[in-house]
Amino acid sequence: MSHFKETLKNPVWFALNEAHEKFSVTYNGAKFYDPEICPFGAFVDPSTIQLALEAYAKTCESFFLVTNKDLPPYTSKHFVLDRKIEGCQMVLSSLIETPITENIVRLTHHDIADIYNLVWLVMPGYYRRRTFEMGEYYGIFKEGKLVSVTGQRMQTNDFIEISAVVTHPDYGRKGLAKQLVYHVTQQILKANKKPILHTTKGNAAIPLYERLGYQLTRDMNWWHFHCK
Repeated sequence: MSHFKETLKNPVWFALNEAHEKFSVTYNGAKFYDPEICPFGAFVDPSTIQLALEAYAKTCESFFLVTNKDLPPYTSKHFVLDRKIEGCQMVLSSLIETPITENIVRLTHHDIADIYNLVWLVMPGYYRRRTFEMGEYYGIFKEGKLVSVTGQRMQTNDFIEISAVVTHPDYGRKGLAKQLVYHVTQQILKANKKPILHTTKGNAAIPLYERLGYQLTRDMNWWHFHCK
């Protein structure tokens, strides 16, 4: 099995061991992003989870474990499992050409507040202001207002994940997200890395991604914990 295919099984773990090592915090062998960057964690050895979760829970209000497997047994008075989000992983097979009719701009640190507000309006929970540091972000403005955004999140030596695909509700169904995903996919390919993305099962955006050349590869679960 290639290294790339191996990383797809545990993307958070490999990101924190490779391209995003600078954001990594380790507890008892499990790895987590700095909670100010991204509230994600992962593990390889199930025996590490009990002590690792106890330690990480002291640093944040909530977080996610990301895995394509079930969780190992654990008990705690300091955190609870809120829900399991059933997700799926998609990997680019071959990029399908898409016309670009909008003015797509690379966003800067001056846009961080606008990105945060737009993402939390449409898709609250995953994004932090410093998530911007994980990769490049691109957006479309209308009348001076950021109305659509797509960025890069987890990264390894092999892949870059597309994330924060968000459009303001007033500007939906205009093809903005499709053009942004296409553009960001191009940037990842130019960096000689493989584009991937994650979404929830049954998400209405999946056919859009498939029209760009992405294919479903596996389930990926997001276990959301709330710290007491």
